[in-house]
Amino acid sequence: MFYRRKYYLVKSEFTEILNAHFKETNLPNQLKYGSRLIGRWMIENEDNTSEIFAIWEYDSYEDYLRIETAIRADKEHVKQVQAWYDKYGGKEYVLRNYILDVKNEKLQSTLD
Repeated sequence: MFYRRKYYLVKSEFTEILNAHFKETNLPNQLKYGSRLIGRWMIENEDNTSEIFAIWEYDSYEDYLRIETAIRADKEHVKQVQAWYDKYGGKEYVLRNYILDVKNEKLQSTLD
């Protein structure tokens, strides 16, 4: 199995918007291509930011790469994501003003 953690540090005023985007756009598309969501959580910080992260499971790293390639090649999904960014000022604006950090991390088991 291969596990990854997708992490966002977001201004708290943007968390509802990002969470809705995840539920309406990203989650259905990930599931469509075979990603398995273990869970998604949020921590509110005292500095008006929130940490949001999800744990995803795949059969293998190669399976993860295949799924990500398919998602990025899905023209309808790409259009939806671009429209979402455009609605909030464009990708660069969103990443500069609302989504302060993004990490896509491979998780390693401590039990192997």
